[in-house]
This record gives sequence, C-alpha cells and structure tokens, in this order.
Amino acid sequence: MLSKRALADIALVFCSLIWGCTFLIVKNALGDISVMAYIAVRFCISGSLMGIIFWRSLRELKLPALWAGVQIGFFMLGGYVFQTTGLKFTTPSKAAFITGSSVVLVPLFLAPFGQRRIKSWLWAGAIAALAGLYFLTVPSEGLGELNKGDPIVFVCAVMFAMHMIFLGRYVARHPVGAISFLQVATTGILAAFLVPVFAIGGLERPHISWTTNLISALAITSIGSTVIGFSLQTWAQKYTSASHTAILVSMEPVFAAITAWVVSHEHLGRRGFLGAALILAGILLAELKGPSPGVPESPSPPVTSGNR
Repeated sequence: MLSKRALADIALVFCSLIWGCTFLIVKNALGDISVMAYIAVRFCISGSLMGIIFWRSLRELKLPALWAGVQIGFFMLGGYVFQTTGLKFTTPSKAAFITGSSVVLVPLFLAPFGQRRIKSWLWAGAIAALAGLYFLTVPSEGLGELNKGDPIVFVCAVMFAMHMIFLGRYVARHPVGAISFLQVATTGILAAFLVPVFAIGGLERPHISWTTNLISALAITSIGSTVIGFSLQTWAQKYTSASHTAILVSMEPVFAAITAWVVSHEHLGRRGFLGAALILAGILLAELKGPSPGVPESPSPPVTSGNR
C-alpha cells in the first residue's frame, strides 16, 4: 500500500496536471462565451460549492474576515480578467509560463516596504524569469511584432502577485475555509456585476452559447480546477514539505505546454523553449529558496505557481 507521502505527491502532480490543462480548455471555451461572463459563471458555481463544503467556517463569519476575503478576491478577479482576456490573443503554453512568473514578482514587490530582503539567489531568479519572459514573448523581429495577448497576461501575473501578498497577510488571522470561500465568491459576484458594466461601457459584448464545449470547460475549471484542486492540495500539504510541493506544483506550466502540444500541436520553438526554461528556473529559485506568502487559488499559505 502506498504511503500518505506518496499519495500526497500523486495528488499534487494531479493538481498540476488539471491546472495546466485549463489554459487550453479556457482558450477553446472563449469562442462560446465572453470573458467576463465566463469568469462570473465559473466562480459563482465554485463559490456555491465551496460554501457548502466550508459552511462550518462560515457560521461565525466576522466583519474583519469578510473584508479580508473581499480584498483577496479583488486581486483574484483582476488576475483572471487579464489572464482570460490575454488568452484570446496568445497561446496557452505562453500564458501559463507568463502567469507563473508571478511567484518571482512577490518578493520584489515586498522589498520596497521592508517586508522581504532580496538576496542574491532571488535576484538570480528574477533575472532568469525576466530574461525568460523576453525570449518567450518578444519575437526575434523585435517589439513591433509582440503578441498583444502576452503583455495583457503579464498584468495578470502582477495581479496574482498582489493576490499572493494579501492572501499571505490574512490567511493566518482568519479561518482557512472562510477565506477560501470568500475570495472565490467575491470574484464571482464582482464579475457578475461587471458583465453589464462592461457592456454599457462598450468594453465587451456579453454572449453565451451553451455548447458541450463550454459546459465541459465550466465543469472542469469550476469543479475540477477550483473545488477539487483546492481540496487535494490542502490535504496533500499535510504530508509533504513546502519545498517538495514547490517542485511538483511548478510543473503546471510544463503540463500546459505539453497539453497544448498534444492537443493543438502548438510549438514554442527554440526561442520560446529557452524562455520557458528560464522562467521555470526563476520560479523554482523563488519557491525553493524563499516560499511566497501565499498563492493564487490556494486555500492555505503554502507554495504554488500559476493560475488555475
């Protein structure tokens, strides 16, 4: 019989696989639904299910926890708005690696406020990730040929870095279940509110076509990626170390690239592959040498990278 440590490793690899696959799944779904409508439906479903799962933590919900969840959810929403929008114009594998760079940004954002001292290994990780972003996103022809989706996804990485910081600030002060539910529910509610706002402002015309492809994407991302992924990660990290978790979960963008290659024959090319390798190296340095204070879509303050 497998040990709990082995089962935890399997669970974390499975989480990385699910999260990595969602980049391609979301990109394909965007032909049937507008960006804000997709985020609203996905996170309203996830929030409803997580409300059932964590109902015990919500019975004694207090105002400070509610305010903390709203702040975290605001940055989560920003991350998904820019990531999902960027996916319309770039490839799933590139979006995955760019999003993963958020891990490297966290200590860089904390340093000016004296909350994180930047050591030489972290500078090395940041330089590797930034160099990787350049090779991955900027064509050999120069900035004039830059895919407009890539800088949009980079804004997503910035938002997810802020999400990590705020999650790390509040998760130790309030019940994990409550924070998990509140950030997801806030994302869903705010997205639903922004659907008509974006329509009135001419930013996006809302539309939904209830195809099999869209329903499958919503089921996988709302139930599989968020609800099941959260639960598995939380359980697994009881039986393995943070550094070991970092190695396994940092495979998420790798799985995204493999999925895109197998399913849609997407090729990064030598320049893109070099960029992806440098970003992954930067992520591992940031994760293993100094775990971030929290992570996107994580109900606890452990380590992970990427999107979900």
